[in-house]
Amino acid sequence: MVHLLSSERPSMAAASSNPLRALVNWFAKARAAHARRVAFESLLDYDTARLEDLGINRQDLFEALDSPSQRPGYKLSQRRAESSRNWLNS
Repeated sequence: MVHLLSSERPSMAAASSNPLRALVNWFAKARAAHARRVAFESLLDYDTARLEDLGINRQDLFEALDSPSQRPGYKLSQRRAESSRNWLNS
């Protein structure tokens, strides 16, 4: 018997055959992407010192806004972790 992991399934297997469900999923993804973009843009209102306290800088935010398809939240989390490691090691 063969067991497939969810990550091994082809991407088309997850596609819905119901057009209404596909439309609802598309709107949900678009809304989530918009909410992330608004959150990143609101961080740009912070001053440099506050961003440094968070472990990020404006360049990190611009990179996250420019490449939303490359998991920007994950990248910012990595930068924050790296910044905290550097702070603890210094």
